[in-house]
Amino acid sequence: MTKSSWIISLFVFAAALFAAQAVALAAGPQPWQMNFQEAATPVMEDIIDFHNLLLVIETIIVLFVLGLMLIIIVKFNSKANPTPSKTTHHTALEVVWTVVPIIILIVIAVPSMKLLFFQDKAKNPEMTLKIIGHQWFWSYQYPDNGNFEFDSNIVPDDEIKDGQVRLLEVDERVVLPVNTEIRLLMTSDDVIHNWAMPAFGVKLDTVPGRTNETWIKVTKTGTYYGMCSELCGVNHGFMPVRVDVVSKADFAKWATAAKVKYAQNDETPGTDKPIKVVQAGAAAR
Repeated sequence: MTKSSWIISLFVFAAALFAAQAVALAAGPQPWQMNFQEAATPVMEDIIDFHNLLLVIETIIVLFVLGLMLIIIVKFNSKANPTPSKTTHHTALEVVWTVVPIIILIVIAVPSMKLLFFQDKAKNPEMTLKIIGHQWFWSYQYPDNGNFEFDSNIVPDDEIKDGQVRLLEVDERVVLPVNTEIRLLMTSDDVIHNWAMPAFGVKLDTVPGRTNETWIKVTKTGTYYGMCSELCGVNHGFMPVRVDVVSKADFAKWATAAKVKYAQNDETPGTDKPIKVVQAGAAAR
């Protein structure tokens, strides 16, 4: 094979790899995926942009340091430079290597702080979803859509059906409306958990006795997967999250049906506190 053929083959392989990667990003997490999942919220879009900025800065620094090392190896070895310089101070150089890192840190700090403030709290939330971590399952409350609550447990391997994702499928799914600013309130009733949803740019601890807040606005309908990202105990790896994002009309229908499905049959008269509905198998987990 000629040199030009090798170059063409390499180019075709790289193009195919790029195309496969693009498909992987559109379909969610895939084996050998090398990049983030495709962003589904404004926060995740900003996180990816910030990551790309850092990657460029890191690459420039690495190449610059590598170039300096190569210059030192070639130009200042004992054969090429048998008489070493006696210079001990260089004012201009010392100013440069002090000022340049400060500028780099400022370039990193400004978008970093803007991103932290942006993802902190919802400005004009249209609804609230409360998330409660347990050992080892999640509970979800919809205080603005009927004040119902349900538990979400992992589907065991022997109950997985065709089309379901092993270790990520749950018996009760979170359903949210698309293009809606949603406040997320998170807490825990036992130990620290972490509700992580990569496509949403959310990874927040649920702490007993404390309520943490963030927000999402999902811009694309579809199914999204996440999981607990805090070492919370022996079944830490079996706390998946599944979120189905649907149209606002479909969400309204689902919320109406959910109020009946998770009816508060044991509610004490005169109170509006929801009674937790424990799904089958929760006690065993």
